[in-house]
Amino acid sequence: MHTDIVDLRTFYASTLGRLAERSIAMALTPVWSNMVNERLIGLGYALPWLERFKADADRAISFMSAGQGAVNWPHGGPSATALVFDEELPLVDSSIDRILMVHALEHAENPRETLKELWRVLAPGGRLVIVVPSRRGVWARIDHTPFGTGRPFSRTQLTTLLRETNFTPAAWSEALMYPPSQRRPVMRFSAMLERAGRRWWPIFAGVIIVEAQKRLYQGVPVTARSSRRVFVPVLSPQGASRNARTEANVAD
Repeated sequence: MHTDIVDLRTFYASTLGRLAERSIAMALTPVWSNMVNERLIGLGYALPWLERFKADADRAISFMSAGQGAVNWPHGGPSATALVFDEELPLVDSSIDRILMVHALEHAENPRETLKELWRVLAPGGRLVIVVPSRRGVWARIDHTPFGTGRPFSRTQLTTLLRETNFTPAAWSEALMYPPSQRRPVMRFSAMLERAGRRWWPIFAGVIIVEAQKRLYQGVPVTARSSRRVFVPVLSPQGASRNARTEANVAD
């Protein structure tokens, strides 16, 4: 089950959420290779980091999962947000240079199908950056943060999943080395604990970050697949049912 968009916004507006955003941004830096004039997509809830990286991109778009909900982004300009089903993205083949997934893969109904769809829309040599909760971390075991929901992963599981969907893992990183405590003493020393954790206990990080490259040299079978989702606007007029019309005619 996806974390609601309201809960995500509330968490990242809190002190603990801002510290988590900063920690993940620091861990993204070593795996985020510069790509000039790239077309960048954020899938899930990647807004805090899209704000950091969009300046170097030709265009940046935020795709938010239908089960999560969406908010307008960026503020003060034309909206670059879309509500999508992650197995059927509204993009043509090989149209995106890089995808950043945050709060997405752990909630995917079928992670393999989701990654196959991302493979389809990525350009040759395109890169996928995934941020997921770690199975060994404390953050995946406590549910007052968004990292405590969904399916956590290990490095081995991520590697297997990426290779099965024709991606090659290239670089790894970790973040959230400190406990997800809302107590002020713990949050005050979070930066120190983060630095120490990178050196002494990276295996117990709260999230795993991996950059993978689209693999082209292996053939991918193409199969026709009918959509498993039909989206109906909540306020769309449905009209009168056939039974209702029949009852009205009988009454007349």
